[in-house]
Amino acid sequence: MDNSILIIVLALATLVIVAGVALWQRSRVAAAKGDPGRSAFTEHHGGAPRQNRPGTEH
Repeated sequence: MDNSILIIVLALATLVIVAGVALWQRSRVAAAKGDPGRSAFTEHHGGAPRQNRPGTEH
């Protein structure tokens, strides 16, 4: 097998393995939460920032 083909096959296999592990971990988190929805952070991200804590004003 030509080395250039081997490199492409290894790169594609790596991407497939990484995607598979990411999906597996995502399903584990959803099962642990008991809710397959998105996290509270991503649902509420983009809102107004919270107030500074006392003594931390710049």
